[in-house]
This record gives sequence, structure tokens and C-alpha cells, in this order.
Amino acid sequence: MLVTVLLLGLLAVATVTDVRGQKIYNWTTYGGILAAFAINALGGALVAWGGADPEVIRSRLGCVGLPDGGLGFLAESFFGFLICGFVLLVCFVFFKIGGGDVKLIAMLGAFLGPEKGVEAMLWTFVLGGCMGLIVLIWRVGPWQLVARVVRQVLWTVRLRSWAPLSEEERAELQTRLFLAPSAVAAVVIVRFSLAGLM
Repeated sequence: MLVTVLLLGLLAVATVTDVRGQKIYNWTTYGGILAAFAINALGGALVAWGGADPEVIRSRLGCVGLPDGGLGFLAESFFGFLICGFVLLVCFVFFKIGGGDVKLIAMLGAFLGPEKGVEAMLWTFVLGGCMGLIVLIWRVGPWQLVARVVRQVLWTVRLRSWAPLSEEERAELQTRLFLAPSAVAAVVIVRFSLAGLM
């Protein structure tokens, strides 16, 4: 539970800075990554040298890891960090995702481990995409958007090529995705097992 509260607090701070200034600060993400590693290292030390039960440590501290605990907690945290960070690094290179978003999702992986981290990352993308679509429909208008899609489809079918967009149309379609608010909802869904209820 400690990890969930800390992670949601860090994500709340990132949400405020992301929405207000379109920035996710390094002190939030790097501090969170280090905290996740420290909590999992502490849990591993308590199991390895203190003889604590791994399941008790996992439930009380919220460590991620293998059933045997020990160094598995820290290793799982590190693998979650690497996997989630790598996926977003690829998105950063090819799809112009922000650098703060890369570190934010890597932080999710460090807190949640590879399995839950990837699940939270996917929920973040789905929720962020839905929010972006809602903003786009709100800004352009549903009928205008449908008319443009129909026009593009007819143009493509008739001429077998994509109709170029005007600069005004391009500007309207540029929707900023805020991944931090989506990550908050994703962590709530993953940590409280709400996916089965949907």
C-alpha cells in the first residue's frame, strides 16, 4: 500500500505540472525511480537478511517481485523500469512523445514491475488516446470531423491517393496528449484490479 500511495502522489504532482505547463519535471520522475528502487531493495534486504516472509513484505511495502522475494524485488523493479522505459524511448524516437513522458512511464515500471508496469502503460495509452479523441471532437465538432473523414475516404477511393491537408486542418488535428492524468487512472485500474469490472 505504501508504494501505491507514493506512486499516486508522484503522479498527481506530474499531472498538475503536465496540465499547467506541459512539463513533467525530472525531480518528480528521477526521485520516484530512486524511491521505487530503494523500497524494493529494502524489501529484498528484509527478506534476505532479516528472514521476513516475502508475502508479508510484498503486502506491507508493496514490493514487486518473485514469490521467493530477496533480490527478486529489486530485479523485478529494475526490469519493469527497463521494459517500460525502452518502449517509451522507441515512441520518443519515432512518434515524438515527450521526454518527461518517457521517464514517467519508466517510473511506473520501476514501481509496478514488468508485468503490472506494461499493463499500466497500455492503460495509459488507451486512456490518453481516448482523452485526445474527446478533445479533438470537442474542438473540431463531431459533424465536421465526420465530414472530413468521409471526404478523405472518397478522395482515396476515387484517386487512390491521400488528399493533402491544409495547414489550417493540420493545426486543428494537433491534439496534445497528457499522459500523466491517464497514468493516474491507469495505476488505479491496475493496483485495485478494476480491469475485470469493465
